[in-house]
Amino acid sequence: MADIAKEYMYENIERIANGILAQTKHRPKLGIICGSGLGALADKVEDRTVINYADITGFPISTVPGHEGKLVIGKLGGKAVVLMQGRAHCYEGHPPQKIAIPVRTMKLMGVETLFVTNAAGGINRDYKVGDIMIMKDHINLAGFAGINPLVGNNDDKFGPRFPPMSNAYDRKLRDLAKSIAKEKGFEPFVREGVYCMMVGPNFETVTEARFLNIIGVDATGMSTVQEVLVARHAGMRVFGMSLITNMVISEYDVESVANHAEVLETGKARSKDLQTLVSTLVERMDL
Repeated sequence: MADIAKEYMYENIERIANGILAQTKHRPKLGIICGSGLGALADKVEDRTVINYADITGFPISTVPGHEGKLVIGKLGGKAVVLMQGRAHCYEGHPPQKIAIPVRTMKLMGVETLFVTNAAGGINRDYKVGDIMIMKDHINLAGFAGINPLVGNNDDKFGPRFPPMSNAYDRKLRDLAKSIAKEKGFEPFVREGVYCMMVGPNFETVTEARFLNIIGVDATGMSTVQEVLVARHAGMRVFGMSLITNMVISEYDVESVANHAEVLETGKARSKDLQTLVSTLVERMDL
């Protein structure tokens, strides 16, 4: 247990951050986490340094298709960024405290704002496959069962014992994103809603989907919330977007079923619009 606790200590995260900074001339203030099928945004990063997660001692490694497992550092929209091509998940066997390591590493690298993106299943029946949802709030359903990266001893060097989450997603960045979507003609498929994290790896049952709809969830996935908790705990601004890659089945006795191939295919189809939205937001935001 002592060795496990040491892995998550401030001094260890600081060592990881300094090791990454030693490999690049850039000093990013913005971090971006790309979910399933969304890693192509890295192609827009200029003058980049690429580091495999496997070469970063202590970094969690994803085994999921669509998550390349690379850290990309360079310039996007004229600003220094660090971009994660893929993320790790609890359903792969990682404890939530392990999921926290990349975000805390970014913080100690100097990152002040975090963008999180994910592929999600649509719960809101007005949504369509291919919609992009700006996250205005989340429900940490996994946290109801104690799956929370902030559980355990709190190190004040990372953040306070009891961080508020009522303003988790930065309103100015959300408003700017909506303005850009209108300008680019994306309004027909850009939404704003509430995201819920389920641990997975199974997709939801019909009754679970109906329950999520009742409690006000618009889209659900298997990631992101834990990263947001850690980022807000560390005082970082957060902006989040979900790509609706499938509609969650909410009717009994239907033939169709959810599958990961559909997730990746939708990500590929909407990738260009998502890249345009994110890169324009980066270009115009204040850091």
